Amino acid sequence: MTDSQKHIIGLVFYPGMTALDIVGPQEVFGGLPNVQIHRIWKTLDPVKTDNGMIVLPDTTFANCPCLDLICIGGGLGQGLLEDDPDMLAFLRKQGNTAKFIASVCGGSHFLAKAGLLQGYRAATHWAMREQLAGLGVEVGTERVVIDRNRITGGGVTAGIDFALTIARILYGEEIAKITQLLIEYNPAPPFDTGSPEKAGAELVDKAMLFIQGLTSIQNMSEWKQKG
Repeated sequence: MTDSQKHIIGLVFYPGMTALDIVGPQEVFGGLPNVQIHRIWKTLDPVKTDNGMIVLPDTTFANCPCLDLICIGGGLGQGLLEDDPDMLAFLRKQGNTAKFIASVCGGSHFLAKAGLLQGYRAATHWAMREQLAGLGVEVGTERVVIDRNRITGGGVTAGIDFALTIARILYGEEIAKITQLLIEYNPAPPFDTGSPEKAGAELVDKAMLFIQGLTSIQNMSEWKQKG
């Protein structure tokens, strides 16, 4: 592909999604030339993310055009929708024609449930690797995994790495590098604990307890009411 071509990108919204999974890619994609972005959900009603941010879809499943790239993220609300027939049907329909099928964080689980990752290698949030493997997917631990036209990012912040990778594929290395500079993506976190391999077993165990609390039945029910 060249930068003279128009690329139609779809970012799937849903109640309880993690905002940064999609906001990071939106920031990168929105600065690229000749890109049309659709923010997609079943309806045009406002969607509340898992941290309380309100985001506005501008395209519905029913009126979405054929996409060149479809991307879905993860979030605390995904457990209620991973088997949702409308969601899975939409992903399958777009997946049949899209040039690239993509996800960030736990979004790869939606793709797997839709049958779009069988025989492919993919990334997910570190806490969900075993679950994704249980869906018949070969799980990679890299920040971004590319397997043919399936491009998947790891947890949350990996969405920016993922989107810059897409920018390189679509427009070449120079434009991707300029984009990275424009958003000043130069991570220098105060702690070197951004992966389970670096964090160590004790911190991972504590983080898992925290995650289990966030994804309790009570919280899942709350997202169902919001959706």
